[in-house]
Amino acid sequence: MAKKVVTFGEIMLRLQTPNFQRYIQAQSFEATFGGGEANVAVSAANYGLDAYFVTKLPKNPIGDACLAELRKHNVKTDYIARGGERLGIYFCEKGASQRASNVVYDRAHSSIATATSSDFDWAKIFDGADWFHFTGITPAISDEAAVLSLEACKAAKAAGVSVSCDLNFRKKLWSSEKANKVMSELMKYVDLAIANEEDAEKVFGIKAKDTDVTGGELSDEGYKDVCRQLVDRFGFKKVAITLRESISASVNNWAALLYDADSKEFFKSKKYNMTIIDRVGGGDSFGGGLIYAILSDYSNQEAIEFAVAASCLKHTIEGDFNLVSVDEVKTLAKGDGSGRVQR
Repeated sequence: MAKKVVTFGEIMLRLQTPNFQRYIQAQSFEATFGGGEANVAVSAANYGLDAYFVTKLPKNPIGDACLAELRKHNVKTDYIARGGERLGIYFCEKGASQRASNVVYDRAHSSIATATSSDFDWAKIFDGADWFHFTGITPAISDEAAVLSLEACKAAKAAGVSVSCDLNFRKKLWSSEKANKVMSELMKYVDLAIANEEDAEKVFGIKAKDTDVTGGELSDEGYKDVCRQLVDRFGFKKVAITLRESISASVNNWAALLYDADSKEFFKSKKYNMTIIDRVGGGDSFGGGLIYAILSDYSNQEAIEFAVAASCLKHTIEGDFNLVSVDEVKTLAKGDGSGRVQR
């Protein structure tokens, strides 16, 4: 029987300019759906897990289309509440070479931002569940969403469910000061913390030594110290940090570090040099891969290799979702990154 994974958060309508155009150039937008926890649910479903995405969607044709998109990717929508004013939107202008990508949010007063406790029966949602995942984006949406995130975490732990959180700091949604206050309370319930090379500093003020993120210089020893500090402060069982060296918007080096608190050992993945098609959702694809690997009883080294390879492949796929199979990820993790045609 497949393991049951629950994710909770906001899914949005993604409107992207075509062909790397700037907003001012665009005469049309390409419409898809995406959002942190929904992206993780799609990855989990692709890998054969029993993936449930929990949110609130407006009861209109756009909400219906979003539901259909999730179901198309075998994500279960049983616990999605309907109602509220609107689906949140984010606009995406993809960068290239030395021009960075630019995201603009239009998500105020979305259905999930105004959802209340009565919309979700957490005991029912976590019945038989093995894993719960959320990100730091969800409590940043609104004070109501922060309350729901805490209720979900408490219910998950009461049900004996493992909990993971991707810190995912978004400066366009809240300040570092508020993030620190809200996330510190949520971290009490988290077993696996996932962060990128900046999150720990932006949310908790824990900065990696000998590191210049903007310049693409990342210190392994600095991030090992960050992992230890996070575990000391919050008692996590594992901490994973993705290490992105941004050479340009089009070319990145990609690796990750996993710290196991019980053994006090670090596990570093191989490094990939990526030519990027679409980096949005890259962190979520890492989280989805890591959750799958842990639930599949991979060793720590195998787990971090699988997660990084999964995310590397996501960077080659348009849209938020990582549409790859377990076999494809394993092939890359084992060293076949040639890109040769499969016949």
